[in-house]
Amino acid sequence: MKTIRKQILCGILFLGILFGASASNNQLNKYPRQNTIRVALLLDTSNSMDGLIDQAKTQLWEIVNELSYARCEGQNPQLYIALYEYGNDGLRSSNGYIRQVLSFTQDLDLISEKLFALRTNGGSEYCGQVIKTSLNKLNWGREKNDLNLIYIAGNEEFTQGPISYISATNDAKEKEVTVNTIFCGNHYNGISGKWEDAALRTGGDYFSIDHNQRKIYVVTPYDDLIIKLNQDLNDTYIYYGSGGYSKKMMQVTQDNNAAEFEESVAVNRAVSKSSPIYKNNSWDLVDAVKEENFDLEKVERKTLPGELQNKSSKEIRDFINEKAEKRNQIQDEINELNQQRRAYLSNQAPKSDNSLSTSLLKSLKKQAKNKNYSW
Repeated sequence: MKTIRKQILCGILFLGILFGASASNNQLNKYPRQNTIRVALLLDTSNSMDGLIDQAKTQLWEIVNELSYARCEGQNPQLYIALYEYGNDGLRSSNGYIRQVLSFTQDLDLISEKLFALRTNGGSEYCGQVIKTSLNKLNWGREKNDLNLIYIAGNEEFTQGPISYISATNDAKEKEVTVNTIFCGNHYNGISGKWEDAALRTGGDYFSIDHNQRKIYVVTPYDDLIIKLNQDLNDTYIYYGSGGYSKKMMQVTQDNNAAEFEESVAVNRAVSKSSPIYKNNSWDLVDAVKEENFDLEKVERKTLPGELQNKSSKEIRDFINEKAEKRNQIQDEINELNQQRRAYLSNQAPKSDNSLSTSLLKSLKKQAKNKNYSW
């Protein structure tokens, strides 16, 4: 009799575990995890690297746009970008002349702001140490289709500093992070300086670029229309929260920074702002209300634009819906124009280009194929 009771209890326990696991899996499937692309940019900010920084500033939006076309398992992946500077005498020697400018973030306006704030200064470039620092300090993806990439750019020998690049790249390989190297100078000097060897040790790619060469952009018949629509797009953002207004102003500032370089950079940024990668749910109500746990009632009225502070909850929600509808319409127009622009550029763009963005995207797409990404 005891044996029968024991068997019954074990059966009930097994069924409980089985149904509990099933419920847990259903809950996970309800909110499927999105694949991620994590890119850490390690930029040499020693003397003579102004051209590299300028390329990073002007080509950020081109890189973002190309990544917005990526698909993995039928989804747009989430993009996270981190930024380090190294080799600058203005940084602390105790840290190896290395500074984490940004940990992984999806805030593209913040990335742009930090790139524009970088300043060059003479220094010692410790490539091995900055790689190891980024490996230890950043939160890298751990899922099978997460793409973890380091891009380190500079112009001195890769062997400098107290930490061996061999040790650093071994750590990267262990953490499934691919190191790609971009030497600013003669291709063969980079090879002799071990930039190629560092990349090969993790299955990465080695490139050499002329960091002082300005990229040739082709003006298209669609540029002015896209820029005009971008101005209308800005009107659809509704700031909220303690830092909301300053974030809205940052958005405008980064528009201006892009436009100061040349029109095509402003166009690329406008296209980025119409992609799924450009998200501002931390300060914009139109993006925020799409989040599962966002509660509009908890938003302090005093942090809203003046025109909304005395409105009812229904009036605020109606206003958000109106702006959301307008945004979707503008973004659709920009994306349609961009399709025509890309077709135009495919026939007009210069063929020879070894800029920062071209090198980065070429290697990224190749390595992404191993993680089920497609374009």
